[in-house]
Amino acid sequence: MCGIVAWFSSSPGPELPETGREMLNRIVHRGPDESGQAPVGDKTWLGHNRLSIVGLADGAQPLAGPRGWAMVCNGEIYNDAQLRKSLRQYRFGTGSDNESALALLAEHGPQALDRLQGMWALCAATPDGRFVAARDRLGIKPLYWAETDGTVLFASEMRAFPIEVQPLVAAFPPGCWWTPEDGLVRFAEAVTPAEVDARDTERRTREVLVDSVLRHLMADVEVGVFLSGGLDSSVVAAVAAQEYARRGARLKTFSVGTEDSPDLAAAREVARFLGTDHHEAVFDTAQAIDVVDDVVASVESFDAGLIRSAVPNWFLAELASRHVKAVLTGEGADELFAGYGYYHEQHPAPGALRRELVRTVGLLHGLNLQRCDRVTMAHGLEARVPFLDTAVVTHAMSLPDEVKVLGPDGVEKSHLRRAFTGWLPGSILWRRKLEFGSGSGAEDLLTPYWERRVSDADLSANRDAQVRSKEELSYYRAFRRALPRIRPRSVLTRFAVA
Repeated sequence: MCGIVAWFSSSPGPELPETGREMLNRIVHRGPDESGQAPVGDKTWLGHNRLSIVGLADGAQPLAGPRGWAMVCNGEIYNDAQLRKSLRQYRFGTGSDNESALALLAEHGPQALDRLQGMWALCAATPDGRFVAARDRLGIKPLYWAETDGTVLFASEMRAFPIEVQPLVAAFPPGCWWTPEDGLVRFAEAVTPAEVDARDTERRTREVLVDSVLRHLMADVEVGVFLSGGLDSSVVAAVAAQEYARRGARLKTFSVGTEDSPDLAAAREVARFLGTDHHEAVFDTAQAIDVVDDVVASVESFDAGLIRSAVPNWFLAELASRHVKAVLTGEGADELFAGYGYYHEQHPAPGALRRELVRTVGLLHGLNLQRCDRVTMAHGLEARVPFLDTAVVTHAMSLPDEVKVLGPDGVEKSHLRRAFTGWLPGSILWRRKLEFGSGSGAEDLLTPYWERRVSDADLSANRDAQVRSKEELSYYRAFRRALPRIRPRSVLTRFAVA
């Protein structure tokens, strides 16, 4: 996993290469292993900070391709092997999975990017002035951009942009590519419908998830699992632990919480059952408050729910980064299999549940995926999300609403639980959902702390900041300290999609 920076300018000035280098320096935490940069012709500059996961010896970027193509990419291409077989005319020069994205682009143009399976954001260019920027269909990997004085700047995080450009920064939309000639073009939707065999859907759900987890273990380094003790991360850990045992190794798992938090207890039970090499991070109020500024600056948001879960995630990523360079997480399962209570309370009409699930899957890039990426990358750790693999999303979103409604006992995600019967202890398989901020104990520490320290008058005086609570006001102030000129809740692009 990495951090990328690029700029394209029809009339570049002498200050732009230095601007690119300064932007790259601001996100060095995303790729502490090595840094690369290069001009491409006289209109483009590409920069890359690398966290080495695949192709350790020869995966430095910018990657070079035929006809002068050069590319920087942040991500993992999980169908790299299949793409290499289909691109036999292309002479691959490295073992980097990212090179298959460059090969696809160089041979078939940006129209072919929908063939990539994985999480990625890229910028590529040629010396004669061609330029392409693109982002995966769900926005699992971040990309931001801004246009100023005829120059378009790109970076993996908002904090990379010069302060004078920050008011212009917007999220590059998922599933789109951009060229100077064609503008912004959509190549893939977040959710693509497909026909599902109504027979034995639990078996098919299990098969598609097992296949995804195995592909997400692709790496030249050891991969661990974030284990909260909830259903989603426990399913991922169960599949990964079985694969590691087949290799004659023990999977490393990591959990976090306050001393008596339910997540820590549940994670221990799962780890014992699976026989993993388990590690814990325990935090208290003082430690949680102490990292809030760093967490808000990293997540680049002040949404209270997001920060409340990002704080324990910070300690978790810090712990895991001391043992592995990549982890699998359970992100996305709730949005695919209707894990949140409000889905069932507010969307009971036929078809309404699916519409809401499609909507929330499409918003993940600005919420949980943003938190997941930033907190892990702040510690030089790659987070992978097997539930959000294209095949899993397509399968899950094609299941009928009846499969995802609450079971007779009112437990959510009954279909997913039944699909993995026997893989986990019954107490975990049917454990009711707790959101991460609650299960880890962070909510019980943070919310009362800020309620005591922010007055009603102070909250009323700051309503124009779009904050909804005293806790959120505290995070908003930290957000302003870190990103003084970024537009709040900047998740929409200013550029029209063709």
